[in-house]
Amino acid sequence: MLKYILMSGNGKKQEFARFCIVGVIAAGIHYLVYYLLQFLSGGSLWLSISYTIGYVVSLVCNFFMTTYFTFRSKVSVGKAAGFSFSHIVNYTLHIVLFNLFISMNIHRLIAPILVLMIAVPTNFTILHFVYRKKKDK
Repeated sequence: MLKYILMSGNGKKQEFARFCIVGVIAAGIHYLVYYLLQFLSGGSLWLSISYTIGYVVSLVCNFFMTTYFTFRSKVSVGKAAGFSFSHIVNYTLHIVLFNLFISMNIHRLIAPILVLMIAVPTNFTILHFVYRKKKDK
């Protein structure tokens, strides 16, 4: 079953499963880089700098994993631009929704889950358009 999800076809269910796997790996890379920078610097590196470096490293890895694994496509400048745009939209959506939920007195541990329930399908839809628009023409 796992082999079917990961390796077979380009159906939306398989793409979404691969998208989720890539997302988990990218989040792990982000936090691993962040943690290592904090650990190796003895905590002297500003949190924002560590977090940003981790995000950028994760973003680059995420782009290649999404291109090759999730959507089984080739790298192009247009896809890189679309991917970057989707992440600007995704980051903005995360921050706006998170703050909205917090302002509605939704618990700080529940708010991120609600954000992900909205942001993940939205980002998948945007990326699906970026990677599939040429195939539809």
